[in-house]
Amino acid sequence: MNNERLMKVLLAPILSEKSTRITEASRHVAFRVATDATKREIAGAVELLFSVKVDAVQVLNVKGKQKRVGQRLGRRQDWRKAYVHLQPGHDIDFGGGA
Repeated sequence: MNNERLMKVLLAPILSEKSTRITEASRHVAFRVATDATKREIAGAVELLFSVKVDAVQVLNVKGKQKRVGQRLGRRQDWRKAYVHLQPGHDIDFGGGA
């Protein structure tokens, strides 16, 4: 795995109520990732960008919702979500210490 590919795997952290609750309860962090990313690439990208140790990765595909704009039907894009479990003693802080 080259570093250029790993930099493109993680698209954004998911900061919702559910993901915050999961992070506080058990050291899982949720990310939006590239649709063709593998578990090993995701783990490598998190370790490279945040200097933490990854214990496990769970990945799921999210189907895009159908939406209507006037009379036209459209569809949002499908995307992929990853739950990254960190080893004990490691933590990622997206709040900036506030």
